[in-house]
Amino acid sequence: MNFPSQVSIVDVGPRDGLQNEKLQVPAAVKIELVHRLQDAGLREIEVTSFVSPKWVPQMSDNAEVMAGVQRKAGVRYSVLTPNMQGFEAAALSRPHEVVVFGAASEAFSRKNINCSIEESIERFRPVAAAARAAGMAVRGAISCAVGCPYEGDIAPERVALVARLMRDIGVQHVGVADTIGVGTPLKVQRALDAALRVFPLEAVSGHFHDTYGMALANTLASLELGIWHFDASVAGLGGCPYARGATGNVATEDVVYLLHGMGIDTGIDLDKLVDAGAFISQFLGRKPHSRAANALLAKRETP
Repeated sequence: MNFPSQVSIVDVGPRDGLQNEKLQVPAAVKIELVHRLQDAGLREIEVTSFVSPKWVPQMSDNAEVMAGVQRKAGVRYSVLTPNMQGFEAAALSRPHEVVVFGAASEAFSRKNINCSIEESIERFRPVAAAARAAGMAVRGAISCAVGCPYEGDIAPERVALVARLMRDIGVQHVGVADTIGVGTPLKVQRALDAALRVFPLEAVSGHFHDTYGMALANTLASLELGIWHFDASVAGLGGCPYARGATGNVATEDVVYLLHGMGIDTGIDLDKLVDAGAFISQFLGRKPHSRAANALLAKRETP
């Protein structure tokens, strides 16, 4: 098996991880988390989201957070921009990359944003054009790429459809997201294969949730296809609103532990990453949702 020798990880904890937290996290804490992540060696960080504070109050300090981050050379800072109003606000903070999103499930798209898959992607056309004209990269997230809370299993053809629509509006990289964490390795490989029919290998990433404990197995299945870009969330930050009690995003610490154990380079210092996860978890008043982090923290305390 020829696994990639190197893997790139986008830590989505500051944005995707924190956005569903009920406890309002101060901008200073978010900024410190970003600093700790980049000090641990993360080279891609999804910092915040430029959405209406009415819908996502946790992200209302987006401009303050972006302004407060002391940027490190070689680190890419990305933000979520759902529309032109969000992009125009985001552009003032000079992100390196903007993220747009679309569902592979027709039912999910209609129930959540009241429009078809095609219509939802078309809304991002001016965002993608404006971002690229401003020299920013454009990444697309394909949500519900494996399963949907309304439709059940999602056909790989739907993933290919969304990937084509995104490519056609100027998206340069797509993430195949198992949003509700129901995926298993073969299903995930089929979804990734569908995206790979549209985008080259270096422009496809995996984004897995650990609802049923399958996220690391799905990461391994992705590596078998040669995928070398992944999203993960420090301390397993992030909930899964459609699966009660689920931890949501796969923990960056667990992914890094797996990769390092396979001899795959990430450029990340696992001990510093564990410290970053412990920092934000302590603020939130709980243990990290990472088995590797908790094991390593316990090992430190052992006399």
